[in-house]
Amino acid sequence: MITYNKFFNKLNIVAALASVFIFSACNKELPEPIPNDFPLASASETVLKKLDAPEFSILKTAVEKASTFNSTTGKLSDVLGNPAGELTFFAPDNTAILTSFSLLGLPADASSLNFFSAGKLDTLLKYHIIGGRTLKTSNFTTTFPNMYLQSALILSAPSAALPPGLRMPIFPAKAGSASFVNGVPITGPDLTASNGVMHKTAIALLPPDQVLWQRIATNPDYSYFKAAVNKADQGDANKTLESALSNPAANLTVFAPTNAAFQALLTAQITPGVLPVVKNQYITTGLVPQIMAANPGMSQADALQIATAMAETEPHKTTILNLAQAQAASIASTPDVFQNPLLAGVLTPETVKGLVVYHIMGTRAYTVNMPTTETKFPTLLNGAITAHPGIGLKSVLGPTGVTAATVKGAANPTASNVLINPFVNGTSDQNFINGSMHRIDQVLLPQ
Repeated sequence: MITYNKFFNKLNIVAALASVFIFSACNKELPEPIPNDFPLASASETVLKKLDAPEFSILKTAVEKASTFNSTTGKLSDVLGNPAGELTFFAPDNTAILTSFSLLGLPADASSLNFFSAGKLDTLLKYHIIGGRTLKTSNFTTTFPNMYLQSALILSAPSAALPPGLRMPIFPAKAGSASFVNGVPITGPDLTASNGVMHKTAIALLPPDQVLWQRIATNPDYSYFKAAVNKADQGDANKTLESALSNPAANLTVFAPTNAAFQALLTAQITPGVLPVVKNQYITTGLVPQIMAANPGMSQADALQIATAMAETEPHKTTILNLAQAQAASIASTPDVFQNPLLAGVLTPETVKGLVVYHIMGTRAYTVNMPTTETKFPTLLNGAITAHPGIGLKSVLGPTGVTAATVKGAANPTASNVLINPFVNGTSDQNFINGSMHRIDQVLLPQ
C-alpha cells in the first residue's frame, strides 16, 4: 500500500475548526462617513469647476456625458459642483486616462470615450468619489491594513446576500511619502476645492465587476486553487469556502499559488509514497533479469538479493528517485489530482481546507500596505488556531510603486514571491468586489 508524506496528515490538526470561522471576515454594513474638521483653505472653485483646467479636459468631457444619465444617486455634475457638498475626488488627468485606455486595449485617444455609455461613465466616475468627507493624503493611514471607505457607487440593489445600500469600497493608503488608492499611485495630491479635495491618479480607478470566486473559477491560471477549494467543500452542503469567496459583502485577501507551485508541492509530497513501488518494479523487472542474464544458472532468489543491494548504490539510487519523481509529477500534472482515489486518504476535504484557508486573510491588503520588514499577520486559519503565527508579509517600495513583495508560510524554507503586475488582469493587487488577490509562486505551508 502506498504511504504518503505526513505533511498532509498534519494539516488535519489545524483544519478541523477552520470552516466555522470563515465568515468572520465578512463586513457588516458600514457606518456613514464623518467629515473632517480642518478648513478648506481659501479655495473658491468647486471640484467641477477645477475640471476646466486643460489637463482634465478628457475627464470633464466624461463628466458631462455621464451627467446625461438619470442616476438614482444623483447627476454627477450636481455632485461635483454642489457648493454645499463635501467630497474627495480621485481625478485622473488626461495622461492617466489615455494610459487607462491603452491598458484596456483601446486607442490612446480622447475619442475612446465613445466606447462608454453615459450610464457606464456614471458608474466609473462615481467610484472615484468619497462623499461626505474631505480626505487629504495627510489623513491616509500608513498602518496595515489600508483604509476601508465607501465610494459614491452603490454596488447593486439590496438582496439576501447583500446589505441594503452597500457602496463599493475604495482603499486609500500611504507608504512613506507616497500615497495610493487601490494600490494606484496618486501623482498630484491635495488639490483643494471649495467643496472638497481632488487627488490626481496615475490611471483611472476601475470598479470591480467580479467577486473573487468568479476569477478563481474561470481563470485557467488558478485551476489548481479552484480544485483545492472544491475539494475543501466536498461533502459540505453549504460550500463554505466557495460561499465566502462569492460573498459580495466580504473583505478578503487571497494569495493564490500558481498551478506550477501546486504541482511542485504535490509532486514532492507524492514522491515518497510512490518510491517503494517504483523501487520494487526497478529491482524485479530491471535489475534481476539483467543479473540473471549475466550469470547463467544463478537462482532468482540470489539475483534478487544482489539487485536489492545494488538498488541502494549509485547510479541506481538516483535513477529510482528520478523515476519516482516522474511518476509523482504525472499524478500531479492536472488539477484532478485532488480527486485521485489513491490520495483519498491524505488529500481529505479537511486537510485541503486547512491549506486553503491559510492563503486567505480576513482583511483586504494591497502590496503598498505591506511593511518593508517582514511582519506576521493572521489568516482565516487563526480563527480556529489563535496562536498560529500566520504569514509573513513584506514589500519593497520603489519611486512609482511596489517593485517586489513576498509572503512566507510558517513552514516554508523561503518566502514566496508575489508576481508583481498590478494592472488590468494582472497578477498582483487585483481588486474585486469582495477582496484583493495576489498570485504567488509557492504554496504556503502552515506547519
